[in-house]
Formats: sequence, structure tokens, C-alpha cells
Amino acid sequence: MKAAIISFLFTISSLRVQAASETTTPSASDVIAYLMERDSERQASLAGYSATRRYTLDNKSRHASMVVHLTVDPNGYKRFAIVDESGSGTVRKHVFHKILEEESTASNPKARGQSQISPENYQFESAGVEMVSDRRAYVIDLKPRKESKYLIAGRIWVDAEDYALMRVEGKPAKNPSFWTKSVHFVHEYEKNGSFWFPASNRSETEARIFGRADLRIEYSGYHVTPSSLPASGVPGLTK
Repeated sequence: MKAAIISFLFTISSLRVQAASETTTPSASDVIAYLMERDSERQASLAGYSATRRYTLDNKSRHASMVVHLTVDPNGYKRFAIVDESGSGTVRKHVFHKILEEESTASNPKARGQSQISPENYQFESAGVEMVSDRRAYVIDLKPRKESKYLIAGRIWVDAEDYALMRVEGKPAKNPSFWTKSVHFVHEYEKNGSFWFPASNRSETEARIFGRADLRIEYSGYHVTPSSLPASGVPGLTK
């Protein structure tokens, strides 16, 4: 009987320790360190991927859409090929094409560090734990260390199991242009096999001339090549 009681008390103690470990939240700096480490591991395990994007913009007087095929070189450089576009030529030229140009520039290995979520670019503050799509996520506030169009002021959600980005919400740390009064965006990711990829991007922009514009970017058709396979002609992974 005594042995049974001891066994029961030991079991209860073990469950308490397990529950405590499951509810312990790592510091914001630890979450970011794990995120960077796991991102490096995921990138190293890929020879590349390709995907399709659909851009759609609407405001009170204009509509435009564009479909783009994306590939990324093994060194992380993004390349875009426009498949189809329609609607306002002004929007396509000054918004869609500008977005592609700036993203391509930012993906250059020499410039990629300017947009990385890292201690060099941000101060981090824990904002708790939330459930996102039935998965536990650590919520981290980002405070950019400088004003830059490549950085954001906002919040990220990091998957507690995979330490991958699940959601990014905020605004540019620096207003992209004089003609833009404000920008707010929500960028969401989804798990695809062992990897996490962008799923959608929604942004609201208040412009000085054209007023409010809603931009949506939808991602689909991911094709992934593991690093153990030949990487010839296959794009590499980057964020």
C-alpha cells in the first residue's frame, strides 16, 4: 500500500513538472535565436522552390491584377516572371512592378541582412502566447533599431514547435514615399510538409492623392526540391 502511494505521488509530481515545462515561455531573445537557427537549418535542407503569386489592388477608382511566377536562385536571389496582368496601367507600373523590383533588390545576398529579423535590426519584447490555426505561437513585438524601408514596426507570431514565422503584422519602419500617408499589412504563413511558406499578404495603404487602396497577394503552387537532389535550374529558399 505504501509503495502504491509513493508511486501515485511520484506520478502526480511528474505530471506537474511536465505541465510546468509545457507552459514555460522562453524569453523573446531566446525565441528569436531559435527562429534564426531553425530558419538556417530549413534553408540548408532545400535546394530550392518555386511558386505562383496573384496580386490584386482595389481603390475607389482603380482596379488591377497581376499573376507572377517566382523562382529563387540557390544563393537566395529572387526572380519574377509576369504571367498575366490587367486593369489600371498606372497601378501595374507604379505599384506592382515597383514591388517586384524592390523585393528582387532586397533578396540580393549583400542586402538581405537589412531586412532580416535579427538582434542587429530589432529590439524584441515578448507579448505572450496565442493559438493560431490550432497551433501554439509565441508573440513578439518588433522595435526597429533604425528607420528603414526594409524593416517593420509591429508584431510577429512564431510557431512554438517549429520556431517558424506564422504571421507578421505592422507597418514599415520608414514611410515608403512622400505620396504614402500610412501602410498597414498582415502577412501569413502556412506549413507545407517540413517547411513554412508565405500564404497571403493583405495591406491597406492611405495615399495622399488616390486615397485608400487595398492590396492582396496570394501565394500558391509551391514546388520544393530537397537539397539531397540535384539543384540545377531550381530556385533556392529565402524569405
